[in-house]
Amino acid sequence: MATFDSSMNNQTNVSAFYCRFQEDFKYILLPVSYALVFVIGLGLNATALFVIVFRTKRWKPSTIYMFNLTMCDTLYVLTLPFLIYYYADENDWPFSEPFCKIIRFLFYTNLYGSILFLCCISLHRFVGICYPVRSLHWVTASRARLVSVAVWACVLFCQAPILYFSRTRDVKTERICYDTTSPELFDDFLVYSSVVSVLMFAVPFMVVMVTYGLMVRKLLEPGWGSDGSERGGMSAQRSKQKSVKMIIIVLAMFMLCFLPFHLTRSLYYSFRYLRQVDPSQISCKLLEASSIAYKVTRPLASANSCVDPILYFLAGQDVRSNLTKKFKSSSSKTTSVSKRLTTKL
Repeated sequence: MATFDSSMNNQTNVSAFYCRFQEDFKYILLPVSYALVFVIGLGLNATALFVIVFRTKRWKPSTIYMFNLTMCDTLYVLTLPFLIYYYADENDWPFSEPFCKIIRFLFYTNLYGSILFLCCISLHRFVGICYPVRSLHWVTASRARLVSVAVWACVLFCQAPILYFSRTRDVKTERICYDTTSPELFDDFLVYSSVVSVLMFAVPFMVVMVTYGLMVRKLLEPGWGSDGSERGGMSAQRSKQKSVKMIIIVLAMFMLCFLPFHLTRSLYYSFRYLRQVDPSQISCKLLEASSIAYKVTRPLASANSCVDPILYFLAGQDVRSNLTKKFKSSSSKTTSVSKRLTTKL
């Protein structure tokens, strides 16, 4: 199988000097992992959306960011059934080329939307911890809405070229839906992909790392957030615990989900380009290893859509209280119905 696109099945790129190797493992790995992400992610994000929309009376800035993050994850997992079918059928796309473009566009738009909204949530928490007084004026619901609109506009603009690069091609009895682009456009796609990786992953990742470092330093200061009273100390402790949970979860997502994916993808794309320019620089074995590593980390990037709702449920006291009220209400209704039936009997 040709190594120069995850969607090329047993094809050889002439400019790549006939590097071939087998990648049949992806026809099991990707459908199974995407199926798990779809089932778990859809359930968790649907629950989060229900709580936000129907159980949250007052939308704080953090609620607005979490709503947009959850929408990104929900739209993302809804693209997975089509990719599950595609990879399970060993790269045979049964739909049209425009639909291939839309699925690839939505896949990456919502992936990078999740990254940017995680960055917004991190900045929001940073301002609240390091500048608590100023945050009362800086962080408002109206500004959070404007930031969310700006994030969506940025993501849609940056991912619009996917609609151009994504192509289908009939190969023998199969139709390929390229994950990158057709071989003749790969050089242009490499430039575009590199710019997107820097702007929509590397920069947000650095922002998150810097803000979390400053947050940790602030949280470790003696007497942080306490007004000297017992009640104030308990409130500060709860706020500190919530912040620590968020720091751990978000850092874990970036380090385990996004970082390996972007590193292996950049490495694979670079090796592919260098192989085309000068085959003596990159051996087929090295290219094969980078391609396998890239495909193995793709499910990790998808798994973030299952972790984001956990961030919402663990970091938000209001969420847990709303869910508790919901369950208690359902339980009391069930008990009431049971009592009435027992009385009648």
